[in-house]
Amino acid sequence: MKNQVLIAGGGMGGLAAGLACLRAGWQARLYERTEAFREVGAGIQLGPNATRILTGWGLEEPLRQLAARPRMLHVRDGVTGAEVGTLELGEAFARRYGAPYLTVHRADLQALLVQGAQRAGTEVHLASRIGTVLPGIEEVRIEAGSGHDRGDVLVGADGVWSEVRSQVCSDGRPRATGHVAYRTLAVQRDLPAALRSEDVTVWLGPRLHVVAYPVRAGELLNVVAVVQGGAQGAAEDWDQAGAVADLMAAMGPLARPLQDLVAAMPGWRLWALHDRPPLRSADQMASGRIALVGDAAHPMRPYLAQGAGMAIEDAAELGRVLAQVKNQPDGVVAALRSYAEHRWQRCAQVQARAERNGRIFHATGPVRWGRDLSLRLLGPRLLDQPWLYGR
Repeated sequence: MKNQVLIAGGGMGGLAAGLACLRAGWQARLYERTEAFREVGAGIQLGPNATRILTGWGLEEPLRQLAARPRMLHVRDGVTGAEVGTLELGEAFARRYGAPYLTVHRADLQALLVQGAQRAGTEVHLASRIGTVLPGIEEVRIEAGSGHDRGDVLVGADGVWSEVRSQVCSDGRPRATGHVAYRTLAVQRDLPAALRSEDVTVWLGPRLHVVAYPVRAGELLNVVAVVQGGAQGAAEDWDQAGAVADLMAAMGPLARPLQDLVAAMPGWRLWALHDRPPLRSADQMASGRIALVGDAAHPMRPYLAQGAGMAIEDAAELGRVLAQVKNQPDGVVAALRSYAEHRWQRCAQVQARAERNGRIFHATGPVRWGRDLSLRLLGPRLLDQPWLYGR
């Protein structure tokens, strides 16, 4: 009988973990609390570190059909509108790292992973929130929905507000960052020609930034604005209604092209950003027969565009170590420990760099001027991330 892995959460990390574990020769059963897979309209940037893994899983062709492949990254001053830095993202970038930089609609990537996981044999249980978890020496037992299950491993992929996390480390709730993200999608053909884009553009302003890029093979433009300030509503709600007037007021006086972009969007949704401090040890990613992946393990700020990328990397490493498990009694526990040891430092580095980037993106005064001067002089060297994309 195949080893059994139970997965809490049907987001990017859970679905990727299911696919990776199946490829490793395990049987996967995924429990998702919602009644249907649902990703609200939002985009994801996938660096070569993530697209390389997805390609290795046989998803290159379907991913190519649903993603956009931006040619350039443009960094602009949000106040003056001037371009302060660029990075080529097209064929040269793909050749350098052996995989492309892609931008994709979150729902499209989720659907692709759902199809891949189910074709490979993942059992999916919807409307099944995992309640009680009973870890043991030889197995993990759970209560989910109205039933029970047992497996050799439990993977917590239940996001920033993870309940499984408490089985690994008791460190309380995520912290509020004091930043609010507004997001929207627009059909490109409905926008004025000057606002359409095939590239990634980041606008940097005092205490804010805006990023825009194409998704759905260029059909849609995804725009995210992050401003400093609080949000109303439940902290866990990442799909609150947002008003363009509130966003404009929070942004203050900005370059006319950026104002035009924000005003042209058909509607905004918002959520308050939460994260955790960078991981401090492997003990925060695995304990006994329970392992955490993605935001359940290392929720991070979006200033390095690596939330999905790190979840996919986690899944790949989890699959790698589980593929090596033999039938010895301590094989599973040792494998999960190896997983955590291999992942925690890299994830901590990405968390820390993302937090640092946020301070740079939102800089004011002399720091802002120094940032823009550095980007003008050393743009490609500063914007490229070989340490991140090259593995």
